[in-house]
Amino acid sequence: MSNPALHEPSISQVQSIPLYKESDEIDLKELIIALWNGKKIIIAVTALFMILGVAFALSKPNTYQSSATLVSAQGEQAGSLAAVASQFGGLASLAGVSLKDSSTDNKTLALAELKSRKFINAFIDKYDLWVPLMAAEDWDAKHNKLVINQDLYNSNTQVWQEDEEGDSLKPSYWEAYKRFKDLLSVAEDKETGLVTVSITHFSPYVAQQWVAWLVDELNSKVKNDALNESRTNISYLQQQLEKTNVVDMQSVFYQLIEDQTKSLMLAEVRDEYAFKTVDPAVVPEEKVGPKRALICILATLLGGMLGTAIVLVRFALNP
Repeated sequence: MSNPALHEPSISQVQSIPLYKESDEIDLKELIIALWNGKKIIIAVTALFMILGVAFALSKPNTYQSSATLVSAQGEQAGSLAAVASQFGGLASLAGVSLKDSSTDNKTLALAELKSRKFINAFIDKYDLWVPLMAAEDWDAKHNKLVINQDLYNSNTQVWQEDEEGDSLKPSYWEAYKRFKDLLSVAEDKETGLVTVSITHFSPYVAQQWVAWLVDELNSKVKNDALNESRTNISYLQQQLEKTNVVDMQSVFYQLIEDQTKSLMLAEVRDEYAFKTVDPAVVPEEKVGPKRALICILATLLGGMLGTAIVLVRFALNP
């Protein structure tokens, strides 16, 4: 039987046991005192960031946004095509012609075309937008003209500047595309089907003009593609008609040629082939940016947080 005395702690062991465990938690009162003592640092950093925020906000030029509201103009053609498809869809597939109702696909394709690199670069070239797109840095409202960065483009000689190695500073097509994409906004309302095309620029007049040009060019591009497709289909169907003696197939070909001819005539007389303009672009009278008040508030808050962080770090390193 073990001796109970062997399990009892000695006096030295009892004295070595701490009566309490020191807490590592930070005293809230000490934090408040530290923040109060460091209030000058917090105020100074906050004031510095506030001044920098105001200076940054004032240095940013105003931007204006012009928008046009569009609706798909493919409804009539899709309805006609659907009627033919319900009657001759199977035989038309055998003939190598698709008659599915693709009004939704046409709109999606047109919007994808609008945002494509090929379309945007061609648009920039056609209207010679290189300087107002890439070299403009502000808008002179009094004289209604763009302020051009002379370090990039010489307005007097109308030549792009060169770097130290003698290479032209004219941007590449990829840079122009990315810049234009930043200015372009395309939004589609899934419930109503309405499409809003917007351009944001230093000049409200430039923004309005570019939106109008974009809508015209998109309709023209889709129209020309439809004309070429219809002509190709008619030519193909006429060739197939000459090769067959089957009466049913001849009827299909005649009907398809008639339908393609209608589509061709419709495309030729309609300027707004892809989209009809519900609300045209106008020159905006109010700026959309920059949000100077928001910039100043965020800069002030950032300065306050940074100042507080500096004081707390000093307190932690020098308790």
